[in-house]
Amino acid sequence: MVDERDPRLVKLDKISAMDIDPWGHYFPNRQWNGEVRRRCGEIKYQLQDGTTLEIPFPADDSAPSPELDYRQWKKDAGTGEEIGPQVRVAGRIVLMRPTGKLVFLKLRDWTADIQILIGKAQVGDRDFELAGNFDLGDWIGVDGRLGRTNTGELTVFAENLHFMCKTLETPPEKYLGLTNTESRLRQRYLDLTYNEGVMDTFMARTKIVQSIRNTLTGRGYCEIEGPTLHTIAGGAAARPFMTHHNALDMPLVLRIALELHLKRLLVGGMERVFELGRVYRNEGISTRHNPEFTMMEAYEAFGNYEVMMDLTEQIVLDALAATGQSTKINWNGLPIDFTPPFQRRTYNDLFQECAQVDPEDDDAIARLAVHLGIEATGKHPDVIKSEVFEHTVEDKLAGPIFVIDYPASICPLTKRKTSNPQVAERFELFIHGMEVANAYTELNDPILQEELFRTQLEGQADEDSMAKMDTDFVLALRNGMPPAGGLGIGIDRLVMLLTDSKSIRDVVLFPLMRNQAD
Repeated sequence: MVDERDPRLVKLDKISAMDIDPWGHYFPNRQWNGEVRRRCGEIKYQLQDGTTLEIPFPADDSAPSPELDYRQWKKDAGTGEEIGPQVRVAGRIVLMRPTGKLVFLKLRDWTADIQILIGKAQVGDRDFELAGNFDLGDWIGVDGRLGRTNTGELTVFAENLHFMCKTLETPPEKYLGLTNTESRLRQRYLDLTYNEGVMDTFMARTKIVQSIRNTLTGRGYCEIEGPTLHTIAGGAAARPFMTHHNALDMPLVLRIALELHLKRLLVGGMERVFELGRVYRNEGISTRHNPEFTMMEAYEAFGNYEVMMDLTEQIVLDALAATGQSTKINWNGLPIDFTPPFQRRTYNDLFQECAQVDPEDDDAIARLAVHLGIEATGKHPDVIKSEVFEHTVEDKLAGPIFVIDYPASICPLTKRKTSNPQVAERFELFIHGMEVANAYTELNDPILQEELFRTQLEGQADEDSMAKMDTDFVLALRNGMPPAGGLGIGIDRLVMLLTDSKSIRDVVLFPLMRNQAD
């Protein structure tokens, strides 16, 4: 039996009793609300003698001037009727106001909202009875004429109604919306529907990702799909997620980077390759970190890190254009000027400037580390220096700024500068203290690479690093990898910046969440 205390279930039964499927059917030739709104210029006013008048409203779908009294304008124009295009729309009801023999609705799809006016005289008794069983959150379809109400609001005047899906849960309260952060993330479907700007953010993300693909393919890169299950965690220093393959009875890890398989393709003769894919790091969660995130890595044979800087600038500029933005934007109230070329500063110059310590004085750097609360015992001097850099420099980098020429000892996959082997040809792009991109002139010397791998793995615990020599990658290098430039961009962080989002969770549709309490 229907639970009579639940009015939505009662309405569900009433709709079924009208021989209407409350779960809807195929609805062909439907137009998106945004497209329909852009047809507002087709609305005219026709006098009795057949003369057609232009209505003095904006040519786009922006709000009419408050000074224009549309009712009075029609009276002054003379007896006639408004004519407009026939349209077919569908969406979710997000606002509903019944007034006797009229029902006003706001219908939302993923492009825009539009008002629907349902009049009993226009739709007939059966469809008006159907409208009486609508609830907020229901999905409906409407055939009707596009026009304007007496107040000038763009409206679809309904002629036929179609029921698409009954919503059995009550949506969030109209004015408060879905404000609890955890509820927003767990119920992203409600967040997208009822919280202003959320859909726009994820549509912008789609445009940014597509723009990156277009930029790279336009420069002759081909997109590949590398494996997500690896036997060895390589290409970055991070703790992996570990799993086990039953059929082969062997341990595997989810990839922590895209790098090493892409470089294998350089060896194979694929000279410009990239991948946009998920990587997984078994580490903390914060406003800038999610254990599962999206990376783009690109490699260009016969390039170097300067080529990658130019590529990075082009990717960012094209993404701004794809989202309809200029080179000057704001993020969390902070200005960012992406006018090229981006600033370039060396690691050591920034260290000297911000840490106020000679970047070549290991003892002074160690003392500063202790003062900052950084454990220095047993660490390589350049590791200590790197941690001091993170504490004293990174937060001061407003950017966009390319920090170039890192200590070689902390860059095991990077070619050294010919003029100074202690310095690696590497850059990181920082914007307001956040690392967005990382790039190298790639090391292609298999002898040095094997030596650096062994040095890097010394003293590391297997459970922390899955520390094993990637002998297959070294073997690939022994077969000859051309000199190359390589680039990695954190897509989620770039989207954060270009959509003015405060947290990485605001740009990841389904971020990792703690299990809900039973």
